[in-house]
Amino acid sequence: MSEAFTPWNSADYLETDEDIAAYFDACLEDDPGDGSLIRLGLQNIARAQGLSHLNEEQVNALSASENASFAAVLRIINSLGLRLHTEVLHP
Repeated sequence: MSEAFTPWNSADYLETDEDIAAYFDACLEDDPGDGSLIRLGLQNIARAQGLSHLNEEQVNALSASENASFAAVLRIINSLGLRLHTEVLHP
């Protein structure tokens, strides 16, 4: 007997503002340093919101093959209604 698997889509579980904030915080924290997880997280958030907040240039900037500038990522974050904040880890 074989098991049936269904594809996982993070966007399906981003239902509230709190879900989105917690998810994006986790993406920021776990990113390996190249921005790949941050871009993926923003893609999933945009899909959860219907992509209506982003223009074509912003959608392209989030693609895995695109090395988006920090300024472009900040514009996307703002378009999605998100805000970055800092926390001191080492006093």
